[in-house]
Amino acid sequence: MAKWLMKTEPDECSIDDFAAAPDKPIVWEGVRNYQARNFMRQMAEGDEVFIYHSSCKHIGVAGIVKVTRGAYPDPSQFNTQSIYFDSKSSLNQPRWDTVDLVFVSKLPRLIPLDELKLMPELCDMALVKKGNRLSVMPVSQSQADAIIRKLGAGRTD
Repeated sequence: MAKWLMKTEPDECSIDDFAAAPDKPIVWEGVRNYQARNFMRQMAEGDEVFIYHSSCKHIGVAGIVKVTRGAYPDPSQFNTQSIYFDSKSSLNQPRWDTVDLVFVSKLPRLIPLDELKLMPELCDMALVKKGNRLSVMPVSQSQADAIIRKLGAGRTD
């Protein structure tokens, strides 16, 4: 089981949105970065994902969700009414993928980026490196364990 981190703006989709309907998968649509898309293509059912709130007042890791459906073509790329519409995508050659995610837990407290940057176990994590804007990234088991230890909550597996 792999671990991941996905950034989201909480006014679009937050950990609270997942918690509001804990058994209902949310389609993670709108990723329009090739490297992030390629990471999503590696996701499999059961993988755990840290939800990271960004572009808001309280930035940081807010909770955990899991993948309930691995990568498949993002339907929003074909919808002309969607802000994620891509005129260069076709049903025969879709450019963008999505995954379905479901709620696991909300962290007892948000772990802010400033705290994450101070953790030596995360020094190689893309999230804490200067200039990183990637919305989807892998998290090693040791990095995931360090984040959970920060909360005193044990392991994520």
